[in-house]
Amino acid sequence: MSSPTQTRRGSMARREARLAYSLLLPTVFLVLAIVLLPLVATFWISVKPIELGDLRPSEPVARERVIVDAADSGQSVTIQYRLRNSSRDQTIHSVRLEDQWPDGLEADSLPDPCSVSGQRLVCRWDAWPGGFRVTYEILALIPASTADVEAWLEDTEPEMFGDADNLLTNFEFTWDNFVKVFDSDQFGTTLWITFVYTFGGTLGALIMGLFAAQLMNQTFRGRAVLRGLFLFPYVAPVIAMAFTWLVILDPFSGALNTLLVQMGAIEQPINFFGTRATEVSVLGWTFNFPVALSMVILFEVWRYFPLAFLFILARMQSIQTDMYEAAEIDGATPLQQFWELSLPQLIGIMSVLFLLRFIWTFNKFDDIFLLTGGNAGTRTLTVDVYEQGFALNNLGAGAAVAVVIFLMLTVFATLYFRTLPKDEGL
Repeated sequence: MSSPTQTRRGSMARREARLAYSLLLPTVFLVLAIVLLPLVATFWISVKPIELGDLRPSEPVARERVIVDAADSGQSVTIQYRLRNSSRDQTIHSVRLEDQWPDGLEADSLPDPCSVSGQRLVCRWDAWPGGFRVTYEILALIPASTADVEAWLEDTEPEMFGDADNLLTNFEFTWDNFVKVFDSDQFGTTLWITFVYTFGGTLGALIMGLFAAQLMNQTFRGRAVLRGLFLFPYVAPVIAMAFTWLVILDPFSGALNTLLVQMGAIEQPINFFGTRATEVSVLGWTFNFPVALSMVILFEVWRYFPLAFLFILARMQSIQTDMYEAAEIDGATPLQQFWELSLPQLIGIMSVLFLLRFIWTFNKFDDIFLLTGGNAGTRTLTVDVYEQGFALNNLGAGAAVAVVIFLMLTVFATLYFRTLPKDEGL
């Protein structure tokens, strides 16, 4: 049986726990909103027949112009209203134009949809179809004593009202965006290039990071400086690094092409980032080598291997050196020590790095866009998102490709966690 003191402590602990949760709830909701709202918005747009221009709702637009003419009995003016529908596709219903006229202005003639009540002009239309444009001219008389006619008339701006359906917020959905994505002739090729680029960049960065960590795990003079230099590709701005590679590998004035030609290794310069494929023969086997894609993968490996290098080196330095001394006494070679002792200790961190780098590389856009623009056989799904959404103005199709990327990465991450051994710490 619990004592009264224990009961009071338990009640106080529960109250403190509720208070702590109530204080954390705003932060939790804020984090969920930041994470989930863009994701939900992408899914929402992916099933909408929406283009980039449809983000701005349709609205009626009016422009007023005053044309002054001299008359025998005072002055006459022509008030011109240029009206249009801001959308080329969407219809605007219950359109109304209102303009407050100054005192003394009298209409001599009015178009059919317009009327004047007091000094207020009102024009009504049932509907304006997409792309609607019309110009109305109203002849009116003004007092002869008016000095600055245009300033007198344009003192007030016309107002427009109307009801337009917003494609972004209505409940009209379609699967045409996904049908367009999967029916595209280039979708299979784009998907294959994406996986080749992702696996090549991820595995290459891990292997290069592993070798660099193994090298930097040794003690030698200048090791700290060399470690800092290894981090340079990762910390430098991507636009500067991409521009440097483009300059070095330029087919006309690039240093690499000039050096290869002078050495006699090649007969003419190679457009590394503009050549889709070239025929290569090895031991009698001829195949088309993807030049531009290989260079983009090489750039990915070079730029992001420092991340793997840092994590793997940190894990290496935490391994006890006693077992290496025992293995050396037993006659194990350095390769055997690495294969039997170091590598099993590094599998866990390398598994995490592979998953992270795979997701990041699969979503990578800026590297490819800066180097090739998605041309010469380097068009990935992320480049396709940009092309569909902004180059072709089909925002719904671009969002559909983004949803496909998200679903693919979700499936990959799920399978990866299920197939990974449980003792790897994931």
